[in-house]
Amino acid sequence: MKIESQIEKISSFQHLELLANQVVEGFISGMHKSPFHGFSAEFAEHKVYNPGESTKHIDWKLFAKTDRLYTKRYEEETNLRCHLIIDNSSSMHYPKLKDNTQFYENKIGFSVLASAVLMNLLKKQRDAVGLSVYSDNYEYYAPEKGSDRHHRMLLNKLESLLENSKTSKSTDTIAFLHQIAEKIHRRSMIVLFTDMFQTGDEEALFTALQHLKHNKHKIVLFHVIDEKTELTFDFDATPRKFIDLESGEEINIFADNIKEAYANQVSNYFKKLALTCAQNKIKYVPVSVGSNFEKILTSYLVEKQTFG
Repeated sequence: MKIESQIEKISSFQHLELLANQVVEGFISGMHKSPFHGFSAEFAEHKVYNPGESTKHIDWKLFAKTDRLYTKRYEEETNLRCHLIIDNSSSMHYPKLKDNTQFYENKIGFSVLASAVLMNLLKKQRDAVGLSVYSDNYEYYAPEKGSDRHHRMLLNKLESLLENSKTSKSTDTIAFLHQIAEKIHRRSMIVLFTDMFQTGDEEALFTALQHLKHNKHKIVLFHVIDEKTELTFDFDATPRKFIDLESGEEINIFADNIKEAYANQVSNYFKKLALTCAQNKIKYVPVSVGSNFEKILTSYLVEKQTFG
């Protein structure tokens, strides 16, 4: 199911929270009888509110009808902590979008909306969420919290990533993953959105990912790509100039001349990533921009089942 069938076409990213809520509500309604035993965004029953209790779960709609205070007693009370990490390097701002294109059809936009979707679900389940953003520097860090104010602050930060496009900024993913690992002390589920455009020592990259697991954290790596151009290299036969968004280097080639060799090399790289992640007990999930978010939500819920 494509995004357009889940949500109304809303071009402005100011509607990020609305879009995220629509995706989650559509996903929940489509689940019917959930196979995820730990998943519950619904309450089991009401109980009379006792003075001195938290007012967080008071059912105000019921109060308007009955003039009495009741609180919702939930079926599942969870204490999961989730830390979202977004790679905001220049390569994540590919492909360059036209004015009439939805913001989630490039890698950073897709990662931002996917993060907002997960935040919405975490909020419904009363779980705590934190956020880290890195590019050529460690741009942002917020620890895991569950308050409405914190949720709004993170949404504002996500929106700002769409406003400020990165130009010729590379990243040292290895260094920043080590820094992030040092900041997350309490056991958490760590969700990373990146296009894995990391040059250098692959072994060092997985050492950094292992560092994220040092406190028995669970790692989910969403490998974000533009499938049409980055995986299948689907370009026409005209000569093209390809520009490295991070280094600015340029090369002129006929895409048809290297398409097969490119596709084979990328396919092998993906297989190696998947195998190495499996060996390191890291959940590896390749996702393409413009696809639906069911894969994101299902992967999260499946991993949550084994997090206890």
